[in-house]
Amino acid sequence: MEQQVALKDELMTYVNTVFTDSWTRRQGQKVPEAEGVKLTNEAVELNATVLYADLAGSTQIVETKQDWVAADLYKSYLYCAAKIIRSNGGVITAYDGDRVMAVFIGGTKNSSAAKSGLQINWMTKNVVMSRYRQRFPKTTLELKQRVGIDTSKLFVARTGIRGNNDLVWVGNAANHAAKMAALDPTYPTYISSAVYGSLLDWAKLGGEGTKQNMWTTLGSTALGYSLYGSAWTWSVA
Repeated sequence: MEQQVALKDELMTYVNTVFTDSWTRRQGQKVPEAEGVKLTNEAVELNATVLYADLAGSTQIVETKQDWVAADLYKSYLYCAAKIIRSNGGVITAYDGDRVMAVFIGGTKNSSAAKSGLQINWMTKNVVMSRYRQRFPKTTLELKQRVGIDTSKLFVARTGIRGNNDLVWVGNAANHAAKMAALDPTYPTYISSAVYGSLLDWAKLGGEGTKQNMWTTLGSTALGYSLYGSAWTWSVA
């Protein structure tokens, strides 16, 4: 009982401190790491684009495939997605089960994130599923995935306890990108209107000869904001 009372006191003290102390903010010049942000009320502010990549139907994969097969798919998808993101200047900030979160900053952050989304779509079809079908020629599996991308100002704080903590990314971009990555996989890549409005032509237009817009306007959605979707792929050299 004494230990429980002591723990309650500790929790009450901590929460009171968080709610009472003022926040110290500083402008970020790069994507922060957890060790670079104090566990006190300190935050890094930065304008950034957030990308979430998520396997669709992972529950069904786990329920219908052997555990090692599901793990093969998870490992392959997440590894390849992370390498693509890094190759385009993104920083991996978190893994959560079957999805990965990344942050892009700088003048081409929206275009670089959009390119990453299209390349992840290409990779899923031409790398992961191509090898999977070689391994299981009779498979009927159609691996689907979604990438969600949004941009906004972020308020980045460190949360958790000493020895076990991470960064929390507070802002519309993080919330919206995560929700887009949970949409119907009709379009493997979703971007917000804010991202679309900042795309450079090389990330907006594609195809041989006369260039076409790779992004379809979906108008206002059930999420409460306008989106664009793309089923295009962008090959990885």
